[in-house]
Amino acid sequence: MGLALVQSRALLGLQAPGVTVEVHLANGLPSFTLVGLADVEVKEARERVRAAIVNAGLQFPNNQRITVNLAPADLPKDSGRFDLPIALGILAASGQIDAQRLADYEFAGELSLTGALRPVRGALATALALQRQQRRVRLVLPPDSAQEAAFVPAIEVFSAAHLLDVVRQFIAHDATLAEQGDGVEGWQRVHSIPAEASLQSLDLREVRGQMQAKRALEIAAAGAHGVLMIGPPGSGKSMLAQRFASLLPGMTDEEALEAAAIASLSGRFTPQQWRQRPFAAPHHTASSIALVGGGSPPRPGEISYAHCGALFLDELPEFARSALEALREPLETGRITIARAAQRAEFPARFQLVAAMNPCPCGYWGSRIRACRCSPDQVARYQARISGPLLDRIDLHVEVAALSPQELLAAPEGESSAAVQQRVSAARDKALQRQGLPNHQLQGVQLDTHLQLEPEALTFAHKAAARLGWSARGTHRALKVARTIADLAGSDSIAQTHLAEALQYRRALMQP
Repeated sequence: MGLALVQSRALLGLQAPGVTVEVHLANGLPSFTLVGLADVEVKEARERVRAAIVNAGLQFPNNQRITVNLAPADLPKDSGRFDLPIALGILAASGQIDAQRLADYEFAGELSLTGALRPVRGALATALALQRQQRRVRLVLPPDSAQEAAFVPAIEVFSAAHLLDVVRQFIAHDATLAEQGDGVEGWQRVHSIPAEASLQSLDLREVRGQMQAKRALEIAAAGAHGVLMIGPPGSGKSMLAQRFASLLPGMTDEEALEAAAIASLSGRFTPQQWRQRPFAAPHHTASSIALVGGGSPPRPGEISYAHCGALFLDELPEFARSALEALREPLETGRITIARAAQRAEFPARFQLVAAMNPCPCGYWGSRIRACRCSPDQVARYQARISGPLLDRIDLHVEVAALSPQELLAAPEGESSAAVQQRVSAARDKALQRQGLPNHQLQGVQLDTHLQLEPEALTFAHKAAARLGWSARGTHRALKVARTIADLAGSDSIAQTHLAEALQYRRALMQP
């Protein structure tokens, strides 16, 4: 009889809880039992592991009773990431490798029938969880997954392409070989990858005209505000939104790791995306689960994939009402909690909402280029698809008018994204030095402390809020936008001119 323990990790949000793979070999009728709340793809590991061990030239204990327990038993496990630890546990329990030397390592990897290791999703999220838990263990992964996990500093990551590459380290006569890693045949230490930002390919200078919309995007980028663009088809709303990410300041180390870890959970991460602000643009047929996340086990949605970046919702009224209303809480808190009967997962969702819509069903209400054929009642019903509470949570509303061909061709080339980003970064740094967070996130006492309204601006704010009938949230959001405008102007206090500009972006939708 033999018993072996091998350490691995499951995926539950960004937490990556530890899993102990317990393998027991006993006399009795030959069998291979796998327990521990394993999903279908985990149970299929029995056949993959058996074939991989045999085809690698190792001995599989066919004449013994094999029991594999994935502990804790109440934690759901999915994917083929447990293939490698199960195979190592069987080899250790049967005495083919040294079981004691496995204790300092954690393993994850899917096995092919030949014994080759295939990448697993969530490698970077696993490494980030180890870093946050300050666990001093070595992580052994397939080559592609190891390259991904190497973006997390202070974690020892080893790359192995085949089951034999891993086994060789634990049957070597000199135990120091496995400690060294570098230069040992089949086993490579993957060093931390330099943190260099990727360049954005789209530039704001390609958009002709639309100075007011560009100004609104600059304010939104500087203060982490949401923005809604309203205009007829072809006016440039999508083109502006697609270049919004190029205006955002550079990512901090923590932001880059979190955004990359979320992308890693679904296999979306590529090295080319490192330190590049995420930009998610789901189709308007997306469900509420696709937007905010869900499923069993819970998976992140588009708002989490847009964490530290932008979420672009084109044709906003065409989204399902339930999907749009599900955005209300994450817009306020920056997090989404997915609760199910058996489990609960929390994902970060600090995204900037960039939305675009037509003013009416035909799209030409108020256009100078083409006449609208919609009745006032149709226009009102179309705009009513965006609820008041959601509209109240979007800081800036801007009209994007269509340009005539003559105006478009005569318009000069605008500023580059790099030039705008310099002003945005300076304003964001000013806010961070003053209060430690972007202006959009100011709440309660922080808002009162850091607004610094001049007396004339305060009087003007009271009159505007009373006349326009704003809610308390709408008033606070207008003041936050004014704080960002003052930061862009390099002013320590909010003047009446800053507040007056902010009020232009708090208008409701155009009414017929």
